[in-house]
Amino acid sequence: MTPFARSFGSLRVHTPDAPPGARIGIMGGSFNPAHAGHLIVAEAALKRLELDQLWWVVTPGNPLKEHNGLAPLAARIEACRALTKNPRMKMTGFEAELGSPFTAVTLRFLKRRYPECRFVWVMGADNMASFHRWQNWRGIAASMPIAVVDRPGWRHKALASRAAHALSRARIPEACAERLPLKIAPAWVFLTTKLSNLSSTALRARGAA
Repeated sequence: MTPFARSFGSLRVHTPDAPPGARIGIMGGSFNPAHAGHLIVAEAALKRLELDQLWWVVTPGNPLKEHNGLAPLAARIEACRALTKNPRMKMTGFEAELGSPFTAVTLRFLKRRYPECRFVWVMGADNMASFHRWQNWRGIAASMPIAVVDRPGWRHKALASRAAHALSRARIPEACAERLPLKIAPAWVFLTTKLSNLSSTALRARGAA
């Protein structure tokens, strides 16, 4: 049995409180560093999906990215917390306790721990463009509704991506976005919103200059 499989029922994995029936958005990432672009995505999802909570799941490290220059997990969580004062946004680093960096494992754990909650996976359009490279991406899409929020320069790439084509029949109209948490997966929506050109990569480069 793998370490993260053993931890699925462990009380040592600390997650935010989630009352039965709550509509909860899950937004994962390295947030290295967190910036206004992340906040725009979070606020758009919270409002347009009519969520009760939105969790910023700060990962120990993205398995598709290099970890050079990755700030400590606790520091990144605090930076996310400092970025927003909305009490419906919760910051958590429980993936480090779960023992797996893979989204498929994270979502399976949350659904098992909170079977009565209505979860939605939230990601930017830049992530949708490469979603087909994620481990078990089809399983992710089949396990939880997905909200894709527009990012500068990524709308066309996201909507023309391999994953978008594969899931085209599961896409719902943007005008029906508030219904997404009640949908049975696979189901997804593309949300247009105000855009920010900020990126964590650019901010790190600016800080090193």
